[in-house]
Amino acid sequence: MSPTEPGPLRATIGLSVAVIALALVVYLPTVGHDWVNYDDPIYVYDNPRVAEGLTLEGTIWAFSSFFGANWFPLTWLSWMLDNQWFGMNPGAFHTTNALLHALSAWLLFAALTRMTGDLGRSAFVAALFAVHPLHVESVAWISARKDTLSGVFFMLALWVYAGRPIDSDRLGVGRRLALLGCTAAALMSKPTAATLPFVLLLLDAWPLGRLTASASTRRLDLNRLRRSALEKVDLFALVIIASFVFLAAQHSADMVVGLNHLGFGARLSNAAVSCVSYLGKFAWPTNLAVLYPHPGNAQELWKPLIAGTALLIATIGAAMAWLRRPAFTVGWLWFLGTLLPTIGLLQVGSQAMADRYMYLPLIGLSLAMAWGVFPPASDRTPAVRMGLATMALASIASLTAVAGAQVGYWRNSELLFRHTVTVTTDNHIAHAHLASALLERGDAESAIDHFTVSIRLRPDAPDVSNHFAWLLATHGDRQIRNPYLAIKLAERASRLSQRGQPAYLDTLAAAYASAERYEEAVLTAREGADLARELGQEALAQAMETRLALYQDSLPYIHTPWGNRR
Repeated sequence: MSPTEPGPLRATIGLSVAVIALALVVYLPTVGHDWVNYDDPIYVYDNPRVAEGLTLEGTIWAFSSFFGANWFPLTWLSWMLDNQWFGMNPGAFHTTNALLHALSAWLLFAALTRMTGDLGRSAFVAALFAVHPLHVESVAWISARKDTLSGVFFMLALWVYAGRPIDSDRLGVGRRLALLGCTAAALMSKPTAATLPFVLLLLDAWPLGRLTASASTRRLDLNRLRRSALEKVDLFALVIIASFVFLAAQHSADMVVGLNHLGFGARLSNAAVSCVSYLGKFAWPTNLAVLYPHPGNAQELWKPLIAGTALLIATIGAAMAWLRRPAFTVGWLWFLGTLLPTIGLLQVGSQAMADRYMYLPLIGLSLAMAWGVFPPASDRTPAVRMGLATMALASIASLTAVAGAQVGYWRNSELLFRHTVTVTTDNHIAHAHLASALLERGDAESAIDHFTVSIRLRPDAPDVSNHFAWLLATHGDRQIRNPYLAIKLAERASRLSQRGQPAYLDTLAAAYASAERYEEAVLTAREGADLARELGQEALAQAMETRLALYQDSLPYIHTPWGNRR
């Protein structure tokens, strides 16, 4: 029977409601969550463009700016629209994320049902997508809106493509334009959607069966493969253009780590280990963290050797499974292919891996399990069907419970980073953000402890030195202030940044004033204010000039109240 006939239609509606409900059960509690101090201030609540709401000027900026060394104009517009309608209320932003994720899960179910006609397995894959704990970071983190928004357009593209008649040699003008629109929108939400044309090629192989001469042989027809690739040339062209824009954005702020700092061998090693770690967290999602520190060039040799061997064996096994279990082959290639842009061969940032990078790759593993591991319906006895259904429901229930617990860690910055320093080791960024969270609620002594750990782990991190120095130079409690350590840290931050960051010079001036070195404080504050104005940071320049007046009167600057929104 067709899914549009009365019986399957009722089942389709029921399963659709169930998939959406699962996503909302896990993520609607985030409505009561706060912002977190990791990227949220930069992208959202301290961003003046987002604070203006949706304006023509802001829209032009969203499409033309490389702010934050990124380019995702539709994501910027979605944040602006949230603020336009609801104000700078974190609950509203969280609600949008939850609704987008639920919509993506439902669209995935609809697309898979359209392609396979198998309601049960399509619902299982969509439910895994809806509740798997690896997706908590993408949904519970406001700054990860890029994933949920891009996911909607990605899944919509799959649904549009699935509607093409199997025996049709042409996409048709309407479907082609819709695919181009979905691809462009997904790319403008997050550039990792660049893998969409590749995924469509995989789906042509299975379940759509457009790349084989007959379903019985499963042998790829190279002519059909060539035609399938050529019909997507406009999508590939769009991806290439977007990739160049994204690389330009990353290079605009020197975010790409050079080979002189991280060799290609170290990148390959980390990529292999990370792939295996993702597989482990897919099967057993524990010790999830917002940031996993990169081992750099110090990766132990045995880890990548074992991981690389395991991946090679799995890939060979997936290739050999093509004739009997094509879904396993396609699912495995989906996992590897969609993970490639974020696997670290082009290293951006300081993370070894990230849960959010599994937003799309997780679907491939779910497909491989649902269609490539479980026996086909024709081979199932009633007892087997009952057993598989029970296992599926139990796994979804367990994952829902684990995801709900993981969502709880995202309630605020302190909970998030306390959890992160617990489940990771030598994580200087997590200690620094935990220090900032503790400082926001007035626990300066505990903040000092975590800043100290962060500095010990990474003494060459100028941002951490700067924040710690600001605390030691400007805190209202004399027992907390330490002007001489503040000067040491602030001078280090300024030196590491080649005196190119006005905020670091602001801290250095405050440190000099705290030590009653007012002449140096005045000179440094003037230098910082001039640099801030030169860089277009007028608000910072004015604040520095206000502090400069204090230094000219031989007075230190005392910062109150404390918070992470400086």
